[in-house]
Amino acid sequence: MAFSTSAAPGTRNAGAAGTTIPLDAEPDALTIGRRVRHLRTRRGMTLEELGAAIGRAPSQVSMLENGKREPTIARLQAVARALGASVEDLLSPEAPSRRDALEIELERVQRGPLFSALGVSAVRVGKSLPSDALEAIVALQHELERLHSERALTPEEARRANTELRADMRAQDNYFPDLEVVARRLLDDVGHTRGPLPQRAVGELAAHLGFSIHYEPDLPHSTRAVIDQRHRRVYLPSNGIRGRSDARSALLQALASHVLEHSEPGDYREFLRQRVEANYLCAALLVPERDAVKHLREAKEARAISLEDLRDAFAVSYETVSHRFTNLATRHLGIGVHFMKVHESGAIHKAYENDGVRFPADPLGTVEGQHVCRNWTARVVFGITDRLSPYYQYTDTPTGTYWCTSRVTDTADGRFSVSVGVPYAQVKWFLGRETTARATSRCPDDACCRQPARPLAERWAGQAFPSARPHASMLAAMPSGAFPGVDTTEVYEFLERHAPGDS
Repeated sequence: MAFSTSAAPGTRNAGAAGTTIPLDAEPDALTIGRRVRHLRTRRGMTLEELGAAIGRAPSQVSMLENGKREPTIARLQAVARALGASVEDLLSPEAPSRRDALEIELERVQRGPLFSALGVSAVRVGKSLPSDALEAIVALQHELERLHSERALTPEEARRANTELRADMRAQDNYFPDLEVVARRLLDDVGHTRGPLPQRAVGELAAHLGFSIHYEPDLPHSTRAVIDQRHRRVYLPSNGIRGRSDARSALLQALASHVLEHSEPGDYREFLRQRVEANYLCAALLVPERDAVKHLREAKEARAISLEDLRDAFAVSYETVSHRFTNLATRHLGIGVHFMKVHESGAIHKAYENDGVRFPADPLGTVEGQHVCRNWTARVVFGITDRLSPYYQYTDTPTGTYWCTSRVTDTADGRFSVSVGVPYAQVKWFLGRETTARATSRCPDDACCRQPARPLAERWAGQAFPSARPHASMLAAMPSGAFPGVDTTEVYEFLERHAPGDS
């Protein structure tokens, strides 16, 4: 460990001697104490002898060795002189032995909140505790922490992570300038200068990044694409991209994760953030910022912004262009916007807003899984028989009037509506503002749409007992692997089957 005489960024001044300790390598009192004890016993010194050498009582030396007292730099210097060692020896973040490492870990565990919640008596960590018992206790603690973490990975935990991520996205208007720069560089690398990104250019991008594309019929069911980093291959399903009409998206999302150097996520929040980044970069490649902003600014000047026109101009799905519009609308057009993807049951699948609309939410602010008012455009559109024309509607809500455009898409998981809306003051820039469709929502007031009409309630109250059809994920824990929902064994077996012969 190297020391300097002045504190630098990422370090903390350790005391009068001017010693600095890197923050990411700073030992705690437990480790320092164990190193003091290790050096003392190696020199054959007693607690009394070390205490006399540094002018302290043996009980104070014992507290230092047991990590119950934070040492000052002056005290460490005195201890180091008495032990014939350096301060650097005492401040090393490594435990002096395997036994010491186990004792330190058990001490930390017993001082932590998880152990306290168990309500059991602490184990005295000392020489009388056999090493095999110490090993067993620490191993049991690891398993307890694993089970506790797995239990936390529930759909509720996923919704909480979504809530935090949505707040971060709102804070920057869902615009990620660094990802826009990456997209522009990639497009320049393959010579794509303007307009929709053709499938040929996507293939050229994969080759530019050093990957070959392989289509296989037995791609793991839980995946959309699989990258073999060892052999620089991208695997896609030969029977079509599941749930997608655009064959480019799955490939671009897989390549995006490689370009952004994503590693195995440590928790569900990191997993979600990586997915958002990959989706964003994919959309930024399919709908390049420069051309899209030019298109939208011209449309705004003509008071003719249309998501359908933007979709057709770049040959992407309505959902992709809706997401992309939220990336660009506020930053480049000065328009606040909201987006929703809603299942036909009324439950929100995805949502984003920075225009003041109030989504239904639980007391903790969770939006995903909440039911949308029956009078909102996202629900009304399911009853519209004309699936060719866009549907527009004004909705008066407790937080103001909003105009929305919405479409219904069919998927393997049922029908979903994809909706984009803006406050009434911004509708002047959009095609469809002349619609006469209008509704009023008083939600979250239950009397708005959640309570049946009085005659129905009087006739059927107590006479109906429906059998609910819960969603499959309602009671299931989130998978505990690095990539929730992905069967790692299945992926590895797939790669083994298709790896080149020299692997």
